[in-house]
Amino acid sequence: MRMKNIKTKISNIISINFLVLIFLLVFNACKKDSETVKALETGTVTDIDNNVYKTVKIGNQWWMAENLNVKKYSDGYSIPKGDQSNWSNDVSGLYSKISETDSTPGLLYNWYTINNSHIIAPAGWHIPTDDEWKALEKYLGMSQSNVDKTSWRGTNEGDKLKVQAPKGWSEYENVWGTNESGFSAVSGGCRLFNWTLGSTNNWTGFWWTSTEHPDNKAWYRYLDYKKSNVFRYYDYKNYGFSIRCVKD
Repeated sequence: MRMKNIKTKISNIISINFLVLIFLLVFNACKKDSETVKALETGTVTDIDNNVYKTVKIGNQWWMAENLNVKKYSDGYSIPKGDQSNWSNDVSGLYSKISETDSTPGLLYNWYTINNSHIIAPAGWHIPTDDEWKALEKYLGMSQSNVDKTSWRGTNEGDKLKVQAPKGWSEYENVWGTNESGFSAVSGGCRLFNWTLGSTNNWTGFWWTSTEHPDNKAWYRYLDYKKSNVFRYYDYKNYGFSIRCVKD
């Protein structure tokens, strides 16, 4: 009987030590995640409409961590609002919303707001080029062999850019935004060249680059709630996409 009690005590000690080990592992993992979040270098920038945007340093670049929401250029010149009558033929710059009641952060802009004698970005900032987007993607782990390709590229770089569903994206199987980068991408949808709305409902996000394509189009990036990687392509300048800015 005494030997049985000793074995029971030993077994209990082992069980307790095992539970303590599990606790320490979980605690340290949580602490590590917390330290990773704290390690992000952040700041703010204010546009001419007094919108204050969060910013984050990713690699050697400073990015806006929110979509542009300004209705004036930095010199105070108003950006005209697009509608069904002027959107498809505009070559001077327009902004749009998904709907008047939509709460999606940021506005949608055609590419002509970027290629304009007036500057849409806040002072000290600019619209990122295709190469600056590539630098971001490479920092997040995309290989050089993939970064120059079109269509879907990379592995989980898109998840590192996206906030975690369902805050800014619909949930889909094992595709989860981690926002490891602090970029905080949310789904802003898009407006097509003919004023028709693209997908909404937390499904997609599109962002312009400042780089033109020889076919009278412009390069952009696209994230999707069903995809963990990043889509790169070019399209009509009359599409309405979101804009992020990068520091000069």
